[in-house]
Amino acid sequence: MRSLPLPSPRWQTPRWITLFVCWWLLPTAVLAAAPPAGESHVYKEVDGRELQLYVTKPADWKATDRRPSIVFFHGGGWVGGSPGQFTEHSKYLSERGMVAFQVQYRLLDRQGKEPPTSCVEDAADAFRWVRQRSAQWGIDPVRIAAAGGSAGGHLAAYLGTRIDAPAPDQTTSVSAKPNALVLFNPVYDNGPDGWGHQRVGDRYREFSPLHNISADDPPNIVYLGSEDNLIPVATAEAFRDRMETAGVRSELRIYEGQGHGFFNHGRDGNRWYRQTIAETDRFLTSLGWLRAPSPRAEEATRPAARGVGAPAKAGGSEP
Repeated sequence: MRSLPLPSPRWQTPRWITLFVCWWLLPTAVLAAAPPAGESHVYKEVDGRELQLYVTKPADWKATDRRPSIVFFHGGGWVGGSPGQFTEHSKYLSERGMVAFQVQYRLLDRQGKEPPTSCVEDAADAFRWVRQRSAQWGIDPVRIAAAGGSAGGHLAAYLGTRIDAPAPDQTTSVSAKPNALVLFNPVYDNGPDGWGHQRVGDRYREFSPLHNISADDPPNIVYLGSEDNLIPVATAEAFRDRMETAGVRSELRIYEGQGHGFFNHGRDGNRWYRQTIAETDRFLTSLGWLRAPSPRAEEATRPAARGVGAPAKAGGSEP
């Protein structure tokens, strides 16, 4: 891990070319996700289809509990991916006493140019659905985290920075603002030099978490590989620094030599999955959401201090 970016080589491919290529390769490079764990429930009906989320509960769960919970959004560039990416994360955190949700949301047409309006609307509706039914799920409505990878990390960060109060149809006042954020290489800069700008254009301030940071945002932790071709380390540092300037707790973990999607279960013998889930465990424990310590978390992170990661994968791969 480190805090400063690596020196740039004398010549680099222009960033707009890198982002354009990654935009097209990204959905085709999605890892085969595990089937989503837990019970399936319809949280929304729209455009003639039902959108579902999947609930993973602890073995000793009771409806009378008031447990912390976490809502996961999968990656895939807003055009691909499916619930199931965070199945192993959900299982781990349920073993630690949390209720975990994995969300299905509408995907954009890869050939189109529309902004991710439907994606953020579905993310907000799913989060409100969970909070509104906190008694049903035995969860504490003021201890619900949002989490996600890449484009799913954007959705989680969007909820944390851009949204609050009424739903789009104004039929409910239930907040979609998370109480914590866990972000895995999130594409949270959609500005002129950021990922996704080709879709949001001049409307980037409506969608870009980096450009909407304020003092009421939740505490957060971000995981990023030093060789991520979609998210420069400088972007992650800017997000952290702006959060801290606003008075919000923000932690950044950089993993040397790792590319986009390094954290996924099934990669590199699960080394980075184990390290990032252990960091997540410690972060949530520090918030008072989990009981400390977790022997599994301690065991998972022992290699972290002994060296840097394996060589980066080819750029542009998406969780």
